[in-house]
Amino acid sequence: MKAGVFSTVFKRDSVEEVLDAILGEGFKATQFHMSCAGIDQIPEVIPEELCERIRKAFDDRAMEMGGLSGTFNMIDQDPAAKEAGFRGLEQLASHAHRLGTSVVTLCSGTMADYLWRPHPENNGQAAWDQMIASMARAAEIAEKHDVYVAFEPEVSNVIDSAEKAKRAIDTVASPKLKVCIDGANLFHKGELPRMDEILDEAFDLIGEHIVFAHAKDLSKDGEAGHDAAGTGFLNYDRYLELLDKMGYEGAVLLHSLVEEQVPGCKEFLESKMP
Repeated sequence: MKAGVFSTVFKRDSVEEVLDAILGEGFKATQFHMSCAGIDQIPEVIPEELCERIRKAFDDRAMEMGGLSGTFNMIDQDPAAKEAGFRGLEQLASHAHRLGTSVVTLCSGTMADYLWRPHPENNGQAAWDQMIASMARAAEIAEKHDVYVAFEPEVSNVIDSAEKAKRAIDTVASPKLKVCIDGANLFHKGELPRMDEILDEAFDLIGEHIVFAHAKDLSKDGEAGHDAAGTGFLNYDRYLELLDKMGYEGAVLLHSLVEEQVPGCKEFLESKMP
């Protein structure tokens, strides 16, 4: 295991400057957001010359692209927006190996008009059926390009628990559908007193499917975490111990922080790693 950081934490004018800033803080791994290369996160097209430039920038610095950010609303009620998301996912998946990664991250979507906002209908059968259809479609894209698509269980989305994550994986039944775990995203209102139990249950249910890990925190009961690691309630000792026990050897990516918080959060995260 090693500490990493989201590329979007560093606001710079070029991909090379972004990577230099990440490297300057002592990180060798990042989750890459295509906006850091001057195009949309969910791009209509990735020019070949840009793909080569990004790969060279990583190789020249001996840095690791742990994954690509590919999140869009997979059950967007605007069909055109959802189709644009899938076109972008196809672009990311088809270029992932050339960029230097085999993981594209997803979310399971929401009936709300903002990706990380809950909606009462997220718990309904219609939302579940739409999500499963979209996950199956994403898995087909992943199989076609030999990459993993890793969704994040998140209390604001349709898959808001480890139990639902396991059910979705079993239903889609694709070896390319995996999990991006974020311990701060698993707690509904009133569940903080059961934190260790819920973390244990999550890893029991979906630990074998985890291919990527995030590190942030939560300071509000019943809301997904949007705080910098080490500034909230998440039991990082337990979270990282569980990752270690399942044999996770990848990067644990800091996000939901500003650049000024990076040194302290990196020190905190590394101090908690087994």
